[in-house]
Amino acid sequence: MRTLLITGPGGSGRTTVAAGTALAAARAGARTLLLGTDRTDTLGAVLGTPVGTGPVEAAPGLTARRVDADAGFRADLTALQDRAASALDLLGASRLEPEEIGPLPGAEELAVLRALRDAALSEAYDLLVVDLPPAPQALALLALPEELRRYLRRLLPPERQAARALRPVLGRLAGVPLPAQWLYDTAARLDLQLAAVEAVLADRGTAVRLVAEPGPAGADAVRTATLGVALRGLRTDALIATRVLPESDGDSWLAGPVAQQRKTLDEWRQSHDVHPAAHLGRDPRGTDDLAALALPGAPAGGGTVDWPVTDRRADDGVLVWHLPLPGARRDELDLIRRGDELVVTAGPFRRIVPLPSALRRCTVDGAALREDELSIRFRPDPQLWPRTR
Repeated sequence: MRTLLITGPGGSGRTTVAAGTALAAARAGARTLLLGTDRTDTLGAVLGTPVGTGPVEAAPGLTARRVDADAGFRADLTALQDRAASALDLLGASRLEPEEIGPLPGAEELAVLRALRDAALSEAYDLLVVDLPPAPQALALLALPEELRRYLRRLLPPERQAARALRPVLGRLAGVPLPAQWLYDTAARLDLQLAAVEAVLADRGTAVRLVAEPGPAGADAVRTATLGVALRGLRTDALIATRVLPESDGDSWLAGPVAQQRKTLDEWRQSHDVHPAAHLGRDPRGTDDLAALALPGAPAGGGTVDWPVTDRRADDGVLVWHLPLPGARRDELDLIRRGDELVVTAGPFRRIVPLPSALRRCTVDGAALREDELSIRFRPDPQLWPRTR
């Protein structure tokens, strides 16, 4: 199953593009699921068919539904209360009933990730189209599985989990209570769920489709979003330019906006697969309007983003790690080595990535940004690198 993640700056028409993309794929013969992440029914307004938290057939071959953050949070908290029943009873705490539980901050993001995982693993569809939030929130959402797994490994490392029978003894010897077994079990279960989401995002059939209106603000937003997508190691499929005005004669008042859009489109075509969507003169409503946008359906091919390591020890005595970062600027880059990890900051984004095994035995020797690629040089540490005669 292929997964297409749709995002862009707020007000760019990303929900319209998501719906039009899903409709085009369905009409091309792909069994398509359109997943909305907004709490309100923005998808229904575009499709002309109400879309709720249950699946609804929006068009032949096209099923749509929205994420139900409330139900997922209630189920998770109820299950957590059941697993911690003994501790709650010991404290004399009264349990919360499902009817009085409302979602807390962060619950909606976890519900979206769970829905993304479940939908992508379904065998009932050929293509999953996800209408993500605006780009800044979407990129933070896509970073969540990797970051949460890292926090879990640091706070509750599985290798330090003591055997169940020895935990009371070890607790008395240490003088402090050890974390309860249910806490480790919960962490392991959450780690497994997050790993499944990471696997979906890293799959060669997953891609990000950007949406923006051509113009100065759209150009800045696309550059930033492209950089954030690349830093997460995700593949960009295409860029949909929305509300593209028709060509006009020089005397029309549209001449200025058209020229501005044309300039931005020419710049985008140098680095993106651009698909213009014409301005219909109204907000698209219903399948006929969506079809008139002539949006591309499912991605033509798949692939993954590689961060290769090249061996240049024979020539320069170093190994070079290549990180493609389109849109990056030198004054917005920062690198910090922390043990076997590298903290990469690019613009407003930061990612902590584990070093490839060969580079863990090296020291950082410098870095350079050329042609949208960050090349980091590593020099082998003589004390750690195998010696050769």
